[in-house]
Amino acid sequence: MPAKLEEAITLGLTRKRDLRDGNAVWTVYRTPRIPGQRLQRSTKADVVIVGAGISGGLLAQTFVEAGVRPMIVDRRREALLGSTAASTALLQFELDTPLIHLIAAVGRKRAERIWILSRDAVNDLRTRSHRLGISAQLHSRPSLYLAGDMLNAAALRHEARARQRVGLSSEYVDRHSLRHHFGIERAAALLSHGNAEANPLKLAAGYLRSAIRGGGRFYAPSEIVDLHAGRSAVTLVTQDQLEIRARHVVFCTGYELPKIVPASHNRIMSTWAIATRAQPRSLWPQKALIWEASDPYLYARTTDDGRVICGGEDEQFADPAKRDSLTAAKTRRLVAKLGELFPALDARASFAWAGSFGAGPDGVPTIGAIPGYPNCFAVMGYGGNGITFSMLAASIIVPAILHRKRKPPNLFAFQ
Repeated sequence: MPAKLEEAITLGLTRKRDLRDGNAVWTVYRTPRIPGQRLQRSTKADVVIVGAGISGGLLAQTFVEAGVRPMIVDRRREALLGSTAASTALLQFELDTPLIHLIAAVGRKRAERIWILSRDAVNDLRTRSHRLGISAQLHSRPSLYLAGDMLNAAALRHEARARQRVGLSSEYVDRHSLRHHFGIERAAALLSHGNAEANPLKLAAGYLRSAIRGGGRFYAPSEIVDLHAGRSAVTLVTQDQLEIRARHVVFCTGYELPKIVPASHNRIMSTWAIATRAQPRSLWPQKALIWEASDPYLYARTTDDGRVICGGEDEQFADPAKRDSLTAAKTRRLVAKLGELFPALDARASFAWAGSFGAGPDGVPTIGAIPGYPNCFAVMGYGGNGITFSMLAASIIVPAILHRKRKPPNLFAFQ
């Protein structure tokens, strides 16, 4: 039940989760550490962002560009220690839910608009990163969406037509062309342009550092345990019983969902990933992002130094002990599937890791004001497009808080 105005919420404040396990490939690449300051006394801020991962970094930098100096807090000792480190950072406009399926679920106009906004978010992220000088091993890549048990060859043709109708760059590739151009044996695929890949830690670090240089303040470790929501302000209480009074607060806590945030049918799932040794001469043409029209789907991408990252095998449970106990078996399955897809590749895993992630209804994120809690917002960029949805969240929440421009209805608001 929503809290009454000015009522104290004894929250504890987020649901703590063991978000990841194993050795992610990003440990190979040097990423700047971003330690926080210790909050010494109660203070005030226009905007407080809870969470110092990719979502928090993108929101913070967007506020700074709008002339607002946000305060960023995180319960861990420094930034980037949450789920961002487990991301495989396929920056796609393509949602987990095919466009034709989303149209059937929510209607043509709404579904098409969601896909277009996702495409715009990838373009915005690429353009802004370049302007800010954030390299983060960020490269434009085509993607190959392979026929599977969710969409067969005939359904892929239908999907291609639906995308082309709204100007999305996707084309149907038949079995012969797929084998000839990519060496992949599948019935068909969609080849799409305008996607990208990145190093998620370098990307998040770049945005956080830009926000801090622009006047943002970062405090860690600083866990928020209580909250008072009122019409004019929000008061956050830390584990040290210090108060932060803010006009607005945005929760960017990833899959450690704040208890005041409705679940909105989102669910926490487990996933696994591997990375191979560097083998740049064995990679497929165009270093396309590869994924399947299956549930669960397999996906693969490359890195700058020629490794292959492969992930999937998702399961619908959140228990970290159970998740981690399956890592060895899931690693073997991913190695076997990757080797079957690319027989000339050395598919053996040099790195293997597991993580928890959120999945939203119909593959669509939840972004916006928290019902019943004035001046409180949440970013739940759940699904395979987490970083894309984080960029989308920045374009929605910052104007909503600052009232700088009239925006169309928020398609991602809490229902």
